[in-house]
Amino acid sequence: MEARIKWLEEVAFVGESGSGHAVVLDGDPDHGGRNIGLRPMEAMLIGAGACSAFDVVSILKKSRQAVSDCVVELRANRADEAPRVFTDIDMNFVVTGRALSEKSVARAVRLSAEKYCSATAMLRAGGVKVRHRFELRESG
Repeated sequence: MEARIKWLEEVAFVGESGSGHAVVLDGDPDHGGRNIGLRPMEAMLIGAGACSAFDVVSILKKSRQAVSDCVVELRANRADEAPRVFTDIDMNFVVTGRALSEKSVARAVRLSAEKYCSATAMLRAGGVKVRHRFELRESG
C-alpha cells in the first residue's frame, strides 16, 4: 500500500492514495487551518468505522441477510496531553434490512471487532478501548 501527502498551504494537505483517490486534510482554525478538509484524526476515526462497516456488511451478505443499509455512528475521546491519541471509541452500528436476524448481526459485529477489522485491531494494540453496539431497523 502506498500514499502521498502534498502540502497545499498553512496546515492544509492533499492525501493521495495508491489507488488513485484523494482527500483534503486541514487543521483546526485555532492551529492555522481554514476548515477546508478533514482533520487527520477525523480521517483515522472514519477509516476505523469504514473498515468495520465493510466487514459487517460483507459478513451479513455472505450470511444471506437482506441488509439494505448500515450506518456506523462513532464517538471518540482523546488524551488531554500530547500526543492526543484516542483513548476510547464507541461504535454503534445501525443495521437496516428485511427480517434481519439479531443473532447474525451480533455475529457480524463481533467478528469484525475480534477478527477482521485491521484498523480497530491496530487501535486496540495501542491501548484504545473500542466498544461495539448495534441496533436493528426494519426496512419498509
